[in-house]
Amino acid sequence: MRTKMKAQKSNNTFFEYLKNQNAYWEPSVYNEKSESPKDQSPSGRPTEDDRKLPSNPEEVEDLRRDSAANPLIAFTFGELKLITGNFRQDHLLGGGGFGSVYKGLITKDLREGLHPLQVAVKVHDGDNSYQGHREWLAEVIFLGQLSHPNLVKLIGYCCEDEQRVLIYEYMSRGSVENNLFSRVLLPLPWSIRMKIAYGAAKGLAFLHEAEKPVIYRDFKTSNILLDQDYNAKLSDFGLAKDGPIGDKTHVSTRIMGTYGPAREQNLTDWAIPLLKEKKKLLNIVDPRLEGDYPVKGVHKAAMLAYHCLNRNPKARPLMRDIVDSLEPLQEPEDVQNEKPVLTVIRGVADGQLKGKEGSV
Repeated sequence: MRTKMKAQKSNNTFFEYLKNQNAYWEPSVYNEKSESPKDQSPSGRPTEDDRKLPSNPEEVEDLRRDSAANPLIAFTFGELKLITGNFRQDHLLGGGGFGSVYKGLITKDLREGLHPLQVAVKVHDGDNSYQGHREWLAEVIFLGQLSHPNLVKLIGYCCEDEQRVLIYEYMSRGSVENNLFSRVLLPLPWSIRMKIAYGAAKGLAFLHEAEKPVIYRDFKTSNILLDQDYNAKLSDFGLAKDGPIGDKTHVSTRIMGTYGPAREQNLTDWAIPLLKEKKKLLNIVDPRLEGDYPVKGVHKAAMLAYHCLNRNPKARPLMRDIVDSLEPLQEPEDVQNEKPVLTVIRGVADGQLKGKEGSV
């Protein structure tokens, strides 16, 4: 049964605004260089200075007026200090090129009408660059108009003086990247990995099937966050852009991924030949699983990945088809069917055991 997803209405307001201000905003589709678009230097510079972008909550809300499906809270920086304990280091969840993320708690006495809620507070770095400002604004615009169980929920923002901050729902299990490569956490079971893949695919399918599609452009394990029940949610929409509509619905993208500390190699080039070879495939499955996975399920997941990595972009499956393919892999029977079964037949002499055909 196909998964039905309701698409939220979106529009080009944000990008039309920038064009009207003669400011450069035309990020290329992720298809030219091996590095992430976030690491690439912009190919153009704004012709107007940063003051053309919204610089206070009133201007942000004015820009959101026609597309704001989700109400957002405009926090003051003073309130964020209270929420994060003045940005205490023991509240630090992580960081990157954008700045730092802190764990925080909204209390009912912070502001009338607010309910207690754990949040993640993403503070953009202080360089106040044009690109950083527009990525911050892109998140406010997109997550302010999109709503889906597999997209992280934006609670609010801060746009005060030089401060640019985003406040999200708190995802207690962190990123998929941390869970996969942690030296402290137990390895994720195969069933949880398939649940994560399924949830992430549903999030992407929702974006692609919106009335005006959204191109996410930064899909990687560090941007997939997990709640307490390992439900996957896409985060970080700073590089997102409106997708094509009408007859021009195809977007050509190049799939990236590097590995290796000694010398950089392309992960997809290494994996593609192994994904379609059943005998070699199991050699690249996470050894920490110690064989505790359904072999048929691994083969199905690998073939799906193989088709997604097709060098001809038009031959790759649509996200809705990927969702449909991942759905059967969520069934617990997928594991049960491959486990050895031994049946004891009552009424036979002691020591006489008869197993099902093909069992051991």
